[in-house]
Amino acid sequence: MADIKYYDVILKPVVTGESMSSMGEKKYTFYVHTEANKSMIKEAVEKMFDGVKVKKVNTMNLDGKKKRRGYVFGRTAKQKKAMVWLTDDSKDIEIFSGL
Repeated sequence: MADIKYYDVILKPVVTGESMSSMGEKKYTFYVHTEANKSMIKEAVEKMFDGVKVKKVNTMNLDGKKKRRGYVFGRTAKQKKAMVWLTDDSKDIEIFSGL
């Protein structure tokens, strides 16, 4: 496994209708590095955002979609998605406050 630092774990937030509505319950969704595990994701969220405490992390591996260009078939890159629940006494994540 590659040497992954905490700032390489979280790639970008997932901004969909469902993920935005679940932020009121302190549940945030991120795309993460494909080789990151739950403890690495928890550590990365707590280090990157001040005052945040993670209660639980769920992950799911997403296979690449089948794409076609002419006669050639291929796949897009695999992705990994993480859903992070924060504790009740934790602060909210600021990057989502303006959305």
